[in-house]
Order: sequence, then C-alpha cells, then structure tokens
Amino acid sequence: MIEVKQVTEKKGLKQFVKFPFSLYKNCKYWVPPLISDELETLDLKNNPVAKNAEAWYFLAYKNNEIVGRIAAIINHIEINEQHKKKMRFGWIDMIDDIEVTKALLNKVIEIGKSHNLEYLEGPVGFSNMEKAGILTKGFNEMNTLITWYHYPYYAEHFKQLGFKKQATWVEYRLLNPRDTPEKVKKFAKIIQKRYNLKVIRFNHKKEILPYVDAMFGLLNNTYNSLQTFVPIKQYQIDYYKEKYFNFINPHYITCIKDKDGKLIAFSVVMPSFSKALKKANGKLFPFGWYYLWQAQRKNDTAAFYLIGIDPEYQGKGVTAIIFEEMRAIFQRKGIVQTETNPELEENTAVQQLWKAYDPVQHKERSTFRKDLN
Repeated sequence: MIEVKQVTEKKGLKQFVKFPFSLYKNCKYWVPPLISDELETLDLKNNPVAKNAEAWYFLAYKNNEIVGRIAAIINHIEINEQHKKKMRFGWIDMIDDIEVTKALLNKVIEIGKSHNLEYLEGPVGFSNMEKAGILTKGFNEMNTLITWYHYPYYAEHFKQLGFKKQATWVEYRLLNPRDTPEKVKKFAKIIQKRYNLKVIRFNHKKEILPYVDAMFGLLNNTYNSLQTFVPIKQYQIDYYKEKYFNFINPHYITCIKDKDGKLIAFSVVMPSFSKALKKANGKLFPFGWYYLWQAQRKNDTAAFYLIGIDPEYQGKGVTAIIFEEMRAIFQRKGIVQTETNPELEENTAVQQLWKAYDPVQHKERSTFRKDLN
C-alpha cells in the first residue's frame, strides 16, 4: 500500500530534500544540489517567492520507507496576470513504480481541482527562473547546476498516466574554436562602431551588482513571447541575485551598453560546477566549498546560463560582439567546450547563435501536461 503524506515540519522537509540522494546514490550522472540551497528555496517562510506563490510538499511511503516526493505549486502571477489556470508541480522523484507516481500526482490534481484550475503541468519550479522538464534524452550526461537529472522511466510513467508533452527544451554541447574567423572579428567591430556600443568587462563581483536589475529587465523583454514566460518581480530578482552570486566568476560576464549608457545586451557564462557538485555530494563543508572554488579557478568546460538582448537590437549582429568576448575569455581560461542552458525548441533565434560552434544536441527535456476537467 502506498501512503502519501504532506510535509509539515523541518524534519520532513529535510527528508524531502535528501530523498534523491538515496534514489541516485549509484548513478554517476546525477549531480546533487546543495542541501542548504534546496532547504532555503523550499522554505516559503524565507523565500520571497511566497509573495506570489503557494506550495505543498508530499512524500510517498511504501512499507514505511520513503519512495517518492513531489511539490504542488500555484503561481498567482501566472494565474491572475497571465490568465493561465495552471497547477504546477515540481521536485518530483520516485522509484520505478507507476503506482507511486500516480499517487503523488493525484495529490497535486486534488489541489488543482480545489482551486478551480484547468490543467496540470510540470515538472517546473516556482517561476521560469528555476529548473524545469523531465529528461527525455541524454541519460548518459551529467546535469548542470540549473537542471534536473531523471532516470528514463520518469517520462514513461507520465505517458502511461495519460500526460502529454507540453514544452520541450534542448541543450547543446559546443566546441570552442581557438580563434574566430577574421570576417567574424571584423563584423563584431563594425557592429560595435555602427551603433556606438561599449563592452563592459568585470574583474570583481561587486562591479556586477549595479547591472543585475537591468539584466533581469532585459530577460523579461527578451523572453516574454515564449510559452513558459512568467514576469520576474523585483523581490525575486533580489533573491536570485543573492542565491547565485557566490557561483559567479566576474571574468565570464559580459555586458554591452549603448551610447546613452543603457544596457542593451549581456551574457552570463560560468565554469561548469557539475563535477565539483558531484564531489561535494550536497554539502559545502568540510570540502564542498573547496571543490566549487577549484571549479571556478581551473576548468575546461563552461556553461552558458543566460543571454539577453534588447528587442531593439535583436537581429543586428550584437551577438557577434558577445561571442568574440566569450571566445577570448575561454582562450585565456583554457575552456575547450561549452554547454548551453536549456532553451525551448521553438526558440530558433537562440539556436542559430550556436551554428558556428559545431553544436551537438546532447540533452532534451519536456514538461508534461494533463487537463483537470
């Protein structure tokens, strides 16, 4: 018999966070999150996302052992401002038993129906700034800092339970050329001169802070037409700024301003933390901090996390400037390959950017949807 219980105390929340550590204990591709970060994110007494979202956490038990988990989420911005009557779910993990998956999802369905919502979709986080999608391709690849890893049976369970794919993200591995073709270099210089643009480089983290709010503003403008978009509020920006700031290496950040000093483009690239997080196994102490520090200093792989371009400058060659800056950084740092952030498959404008870098699509993930009527 499967019993699903709501998490209502700190002990249960810790069990919720640590369940995947046992489920994936022998999986060499699963990259664990930092336990402290997960606890902070899920604790809505401290996470400002509670201003616009509600969440319920559940654990599934079989023979008195934890065999699954799920978060049920309602994003009120999405419902009230965008008029999407969506019941979200995320942080879903379970043993290979479809009855466990069904029992967990039924709890979310109950909440969705009680709030008169129209459909269920996940896995997603509280907003579009967090992890999303069930892995459907790339089971022999390590996940990154901002993605989930899943066993192949996850997607099969959803299909058997009548869920349909909704949004699909693709990820690419890119080879970084040691040098940029001369014509590309010239093009970057022409674009920079034509629009009187200025490239901003950073040496210290504190130099980035004055630009962070404008970066998120550009993200809102860049991606507001995509199906998963939910506007990012200032209190969320402040939270994400603090959460991810320690992972940032300022040398990998590029900003571009126009002649009036307005930010019109930026890119955030980080050294890959996958191997370091694997070694840390969820803990910063005693040695986790050292592995992460080493990953920032010495690495041959980078991860493209965010890129934003003012709609007024899209299609005008600004990306040539960004990539020339990135190539120079990679060469100085010894980076030989890059992974892209998950990008929606219909976002062909972003995928065009990788054409010159011998892209190989090595991962794919999707959210799954089911109507509640």
